[in-house]
Amino acid sequence: MEQRKRILIGLAALVLLAGIAIGGEAIRRNSGTSIQASGATLAPGSVPIYMNGKLVASFTPADLQQLKKVSFVEPVEGVTQEGWLLRDVIGLHIPVGELTSQTRIVVSSSSRDKSAELTWEEVNNPANMVMFDLSNRGTLKLVSKMAKLSTRDQWVQDSDKVEIFTP
Repeated sequence: MEQRKRILIGLAALVLLAGIAIGGEAIRRNSGTSIQASGATLAPGSVPIYMNGKLVASFTPADLQQLKKVSFVEPVEGVTQEGWLLRDVIGLHIPVGELTSQTRIVVSSSSRDKSAELTWEEVNNPANMVMFDLSNRGTLKLVSKMAKLSTRDQWVQDSDKVEIFTP
């Protein structure tokens, strides 16, 4: 009888620990999967768009499939860069009429501690081909024909934030 009691107590303890672990994971999943601010939802893996410090939208590479793809051949290595114009990505979430030629746009990568600052005039110019290209790892990289973003060393790889500052 004594051994049977110990086995039952041990099983009850295991069931209780499993319940605590499963319940804790469910709570973590429900509370940690998204951040909501100002009506915008920031899901894991998405790239947030901030306007004057306020989160206004976010997107994932999958969201960009609805946009027209563009491409150019990068002159140094002769590799084709194909993706979506930054101006079109911004236009999905922000009325472009609110942006002036002096609006600053900063695209950054926290993992690479790198960023690029452009004006709306530069981004909006089709000849500059300022665009997000999908890397082999499935992350976004900011590339362009512009001199300040034309080589691999200047690209913002693993882009994870877009900030817009209006004058």
